[in-house]
Amino acid sequence: MLSPPGAATRAVYILWIAMAQVACQEDREKTTALKDLLSRIDLDELMKKDEPPFTFPKTLEEFEYAFNEYGQLRHIKTGEPFVFNAREDLHRWNQKRYEALGEIITQYVYELLEKQCNMTKAILPVDAAEGEPTSFIYLSSDALSNPSKLLVLIQGSGVVRAGQWARRLIINQDLDSGTQIPFINRAMEEGYGVMVLNPNENYLEVEKRALSTPTTSPNEASDEPAEKRERKDDKEGKKKREFYEKYRNPQKETETERIPVRENGSSEEHVLYVWDHFVSKAAAKNVFIVAHSYGGLSFVELMNQREMEVKNRVCAVALTDSAHNIWLQETSKGTQDWMQQHCCNWVSSPELLDTPLEPMLPDCPRVSAGTEKHELTSWTSLRSVFKFFGEALNAREGEEAEESASAVTTRSSSLKSKHQDL
Repeated sequence: MLSPPGAATRAVYILWIAMAQVACQEDREKTTALKDLLSRIDLDELMKKDEPPFTFPKTLEEFEYAFNEYGQLRHIKTGEPFVFNAREDLHRWNQKRYEALGEIITQYVYELLEKQCNMTKAILPVDAAEGEPTSFIYLSSDALSNPSKLLVLIQGSGVVRAGQWARRLIINQDLDSGTQIPFINRAMEEGYGVMVLNPNENYLEVEKRALSTPTTSPNEASDEPAEKRERKDDKEGKKKREFYEKYRNPQKETETERIPVRENGSSEEHVLYVWDHFVSKAAAKNVFIVAHSYGGLSFVELMNQREMEVKNRVCAVALTDSAHNIWLQETSKGTQDWMQQHCCNWVSSPELLDTPLEPMLPDCPRVSAGTEKHELTSWTSLRSVFKFFGEALNAREGEEAEESASAVTTRSSSLKSKHQDL
């Protein structure tokens, strides 16, 4: 006897549901297995597989690179620019190699400051005890004695050290665009004393001491029978060994901790310390400042802390793509008004160099640096910066001359009046 059509349809439907449930169950089991596998896979660790050791050359010559006559870093044999991806699929190793080269570049720039620019180090803190973490700045021979003009250079944050605007530019473009040396040379030619600050050299990095792991008795560790726990540990250990069989254990980096330099533990502290112990004691009547990126924020913080001193000594400030914010830094109305008159910010922009731009905050005029690259703004605005300084100095000297003449006239009138009275 044939089943009614409705019954047959229901049977097929029930069969389809059962098959679907089985398939779903299988998918769930596969998904669960996949999740379990992925949970045991550390993708970062897999990226480190088969890494060569983190041992890199200590000099440019050993790296087989050198700066040519144009200040460009080139391979000694091929003449090609620096190649970041020296080994494919080894990003961490390539990055470590790049950082090792960067440390060599830092020392190379220090040598240029000392040998080419004839600058000397001044250790910070000035009263550092033996063995205490220290930093330093660079001074021209007349930085403290020049009676007329002093230029102070403050770079941004990050890996850059004294004498650098941007490490990437030094390595991939040239020394002129990436270092402060063109500013130093131009300043010395125009009769400035020069101070090169070092706001990122603010800690001593030391290796962390290994912490001793307290031993625990089996009874403290678990209530499981010892034999069962040992079998479980062996099983888990075998799984791990099998899983990592294709991948050798990646090399571990040394864990370090940072000990801050006293009173120089941040860019803001460093700029304030140098002001108090060097700039304020310099003989120069007129102080000029170039501050890039985070250096601009540190300068504004200096104004917040030493407002009247800065107003009395500083003639003009050139900011290059500054990171300051007068609202977040809670600057006074007096500081904002002073910045309107004595500061200018050359910012990254597609507009032509020195094109006036709309102000974002009521602090100081903004003009184009003639480049859209943040790290290039100091280099591209160099000539405009020194022109700005020259105009500011002429304006100040003109005001002082007028004040002096007015004072002489007043004294003369006073003496004449007294003579007539007599």
